Amino acid sequence: MIPLLQVRDLHKHYRKGRRLLRTQYKQALAPISFDLYAGETLAFVGEAGSGRSTLAQILAGAKVRSGGQILLEGSELDSQDRRRRAKEIRMIFQDPTNSLNPRLRIGEQLEEPLLFNSQLNKEQRQQAVEQALVRVGMLREHTDFYPQMLAHGQRQRIAIARALILEPKILIADEAFAGLDTSLRAQCVNLMLQLQRQMGLAYVMMSHDLGLVRHMSDRVIVMKKGQVVEQGETEQLFTAPQHDYTKRLLDEQLIQFKH
Repeated sequence: MIPLLQVRDLHKHYRKGRRLLRTQYKQALAPISFDLYAGETLAFVGEAGSGRSTLAQILAGAKVRSGGQILLEGSELDSQDRRRRAKEIRMIFQDPTNSLNPRLRIGEQLEEPLLFNSQLNKEQRQQAVEQALVRVGMLREHTDFYPQMLAHGQRQRIAIARALILEPKILIADEAFAGLDTSLRAQCVNLMLQLQRQMGLAYVMMSHDLGLVRHMSDRVIVMKKGQVVEQGETEQLFTAPQHDYTKRLLDEQLIQFKH
């Protein structure tokens, strides 16, 4: 089976000045390679500064990589190919309050990606918007609502609907459920799993919540300071971690759970 997404030696560094007439760089992401298959959830875990968010932003096109390759269905995805990336790879952000425009109605915000990335007419766009709302458990009438008229969990559903509006193959969730309480988080997670089964979606999941990672993911990659320290099948990694850093993350999560 050919992977849906192939990442090869992807890396990112930032220029941080000059020293002794030489340009100095800070490495945010060491060369990383991995595959992602249709219908699979691949999780990246690690502490703040591990490189997870940098990787997510590069995959979504929000940041430009310093080097390496990204192949989608065997075809290289160029950094400048924004239209294809916007359609095939979509991102769900942590805080829907910041990602939704308070001045625009929900319908307008869901329609916007269709205006720039599809050939649909006005009526077809309206149908697509309503279908996206129903798909995430909202009502067609919510097209006329403003974000501030909705509860936090509903706004996250809208964020998911907007990510799905172009029928992507891959969703990237960067701490997408961190701001939700236990009940709302469970609802959104169940929704994501249901959508994955229905649509064959592949998920790239960035999270510090190891319980959530164990529940949702098929494979896990553990990162520390921009580098991969361990990776493997989810249950294998959770039950028999090999690296001391992974063991510490699991121990810390267990202590938090007990408290």
